[in-house]
Amino acid sequence: MITFKYLVFFLSFTSLIASTLSNSEGDALAAWKAQLVDPNSVLQSWDPTLVNPCTWFHITCDSNNFVVRVDLGNANLSGLLVPELANLKNLQYLIVYDNNLSGSIPKELGKLTNLKSLFLYNNYFSGPLPSSLGNLSSLLFFEAQGNSFSGMIPTSFGALTSLKILRLDDNNLSGNIPFTVLQLVEFADLQLLNVSLNSFFGTTRPTNSSELAVTTIIQDPLAQI
Repeated sequence: MITFKYLVFFLSFTSLIASTLSNSEGDALAAWKAQLVDPNSVLQSWDPTLVNPCTWFHITCDSNNFVVRVDLGNANLSGLLVPELANLKNLQYLIVYDNNLSGSIPKELGKLTNLKSLFLYNNYFSGPLPSSLGNLSSLLFFEAQGNSFSGMIPTSFGALTSLKILRLDDNNLSGNIPFTVLQLVEFADLQLLNVSLNSFFGTTRPTNSSELAVTTIIQDPLAQI
């Protein structure tokens, strides 16, 4: 039989763990803020001395005070994404479109296995797309168009079988489009794959494969959606 004293101890211990994790999430966001230029002071409420970041503007937490959403689209921010963002273990939405962010995507973001939406479009990101992003098994929407990503699409992206939209158009990507990615159109839930306005050579298609249904693949440089 659970005594009242034991129950109080258990609840206090659980609360302490949640508070500690929330503090680590606040530290991660504070580390990111330190790398950002914020001319409009949209991050003014990001005070790392608070118990957790759940009261900060542009941050949404769940009922356990874990950060699940960072919403900084069109905020006129400059700077980098930082590896510390991987400490947001419960993050589901990372939204930073229409800013002036630059640099590469930290490979550590591949640890965010609860992520559902990753909106990076219309920034100045560059470098290769990390193959670790293929670990984002819950990802539904990945929109990275309008940047300067280079290199090939990682074959690991073929493991993103929950994807509904993958937009990589208007970058500096090259090489072949991996067959594993094209298979998402036929065998998974992918509804839109836009890879136009890049420098792809073609596709890596096994010779014994059947023709894929590619009606949702946009590769024409003049294509618009």
